[in-house]
Amino acid sequence: MTTEPRSLDSLPPALIATIMTKLDVSSIRSAASTCTTLRSSASHILSFLPTFHLLDIAVSVDLLRPLLLRQNPHLTSLKVDCDRLNDSAIEILLCPSLRELCLYNCADFNGKLLSEIGTRCPDLRSLCLGSVAGKRGRSVHISELEELLSGCTQLEALVLMFDVSLFLHHNFARVWALASEKLTSLEIGYISSVTVTEMLSPNLGTPQSPNCIRPSVLSGIQKLCLSVDYITDAMVGMISKGLSSLTHLDLRDAPLIEPVLTFDLTNAGLQQMNQYGKLKHLSLVRRQDFCITYFRRVNDLGILLMADKCANMESIYLSGFCRVTDTGFKTMLHSCSRLYQLRVSQGTQLTDLVFHDISATSLTLTHVSLRFCNLLTNHAVINLVSNKDLRVLDLRNCKNLGDEALRAISTLPKLKVLLLDGSDVSDMGLLYLRQGLIGSLVTLSVRGCKRLTDKCISALFDGPCKMVLGELDLSENPNLSDNAVLLLAKSRVPLFELRMRNCQHIGDTAVMALASMQIGKERWHGSSLRLLDLYGCGGITALSFRWLKKPYFPRLRWLGVTGSVNRDLVDALARSRPFLHVQYRGDELRADQWDCSDSAYVHDYDEVHDYDEADDELEQWLLEGEIDHDDEEMGDAENIAEVVE
Repeated sequence: MTTEPRSLDSLPPALIATIMTKLDVSSIRSAASTCTTLRSSASHILSFLPTFHLLDIAVSVDLLRPLLLRQNPHLTSLKVDCDRLNDSAIEILLCPSLRELCLYNCADFNGKLLSEIGTRCPDLRSLCLGSVAGKRGRSVHISELEELLSGCTQLEALVLMFDVSLFLHHNFARVWALASEKLTSLEIGYISSVTVTEMLSPNLGTPQSPNCIRPSVLSGIQKLCLSVDYITDAMVGMISKGLSSLTHLDLRDAPLIEPVLTFDLTNAGLQQMNQYGKLKHLSLVRRQDFCITYFRRVNDLGILLMADKCANMESIYLSGFCRVTDTGFKTMLHSCSRLYQLRVSQGTQLTDLVFHDISATSLTLTHVSLRFCNLLTNHAVINLVSNKDLRVLDLRNCKNLGDEALRAISTLPKLKVLLLDGSDVSDMGLLYLRQGLIGSLVTLSVRGCKRLTDKCISALFDGPCKMVLGELDLSENPNLSDNAVLLLAKSRVPLFELRMRNCQHIGDTAVMALASMQIGKERWHGSSLRLLDLYGCGGITALSFRWLKKPYFPRLRWLGVTGSVNRDLVDALARSRPFLHVQYRGDELRADQWDCSDSAYVHDYDEVHDYDEADDELEQWLLEGEIDHDDEEMGDAENIAEVVE
């Protein structure tokens, strides 16, 4: 007796729905594109899905509406890239059941977004808003912040990643008295140090009782991350005195001019740090975005005074402390016995001696970053690798590090991330990696390593080895050519991110090789790449743009190219692939990956990034049935380019 094959249509809809509810959003989207039955079930599931995260693709309001159904009373977590949305999407995005809300790239929204969140989402526990009112003509009013803070009475974590000086109101500090008493985590994209001091002042009372003396309005804060104009003694002192529960402090500034004494951090300010002894994570960063400036009023004495209260510190990031010598850094290492993450940038007086006897300490470092520490040599690295638990090692712009350092690094069995930008390593040095830790490495950056040639690809990838390398940066290497990319394509390493910006000898052949690169038995057309940076590559012509169209690079989400090659081709490509982020002005793609706050620096690399086909399936689903005329526009642009050439 033969049994006829049964289709999914014969299964009870409730059974299919029950199975699909066990999947995450990406998997549901992927399944929905396979057949009508699963598509119908997916649409039903979206009406009661508790979590909806859509970050890799920025959709328009028309495409978002059928995905994010308003009648879903079970939705508790929503994360969306709002780059193509504006105020008209507010009704779709907000609902009273939400507990977690993350809206990124909200530049086209007005301050109305804040007030509507306060009105529509009273039970929010966590809120993250990025770039609100960033576009010209958009604005935010202080009353809208008031409605947000007074409406979200259960808020525990608040991230406002934009310039809050947009509020421009003398009562801005007092508004924070309305904040939820449960608020324990606060992050602000930009705020003046004077405003921070006013916010935390114990004399700050309500308008009805201006003489009231009370604890800081944010006294329950445990995590505080601020980008300010100047890090000052007054601000640090107010934070240390007013926030008795503080465990995580991240302060960064980027002065427009060299700070005067009253607007700077000194030894006295560091002495006030961590008065309650609860601080576990400390980050003090002076960026040089506008001028070359340092914490010139802090020396070893300041570090010694702070180190007395740092016994419980687990993570430290110091940037711009140009007068701190080996004595200060060494004291810090020996005082913080629980330290697992150490980051130092612009340590102009940091030498090998700091790590000379590190093996004699009880430290178990897992994350180390020593950027722009130009006095370090191979000997520092040889001593540092006694910490066999190292997972992240950032040695960018340490110019004196060479192949002997790589020989030592190759003995680290757990290393996942290695950043060597601007060092003196050669092809032979990378061969040491091949013989050692290449099987565990997830991210490798050798940007600006001038001694590298095409042979570095062979050194890394020739021969049998189970590799998990997913991110590779070969940018600004003058000796690399198309031949290196041909070798890379031949190796069939499933890279997710490949950066080759400002490599003058990289051209069309490299793009064609990557587009034709086969990964596994069934994958092809460069299917694994999600980020490709070709900005400033001298050999890129109109021919490359033909290979950047679908079906090639189907997983690609970020692309860097030079707009001057042919702006019409760039625009046509962006229209033909609306979910592809095309950057043609030279900005780094996803530049904040290693340079953002301390918390974002600690990535979990215990498991390899799992990039599935869900985002590509979603793109296919969203665009299904639309009239695609962009390929014709692309063809017209190519024809014009050929005539010009």
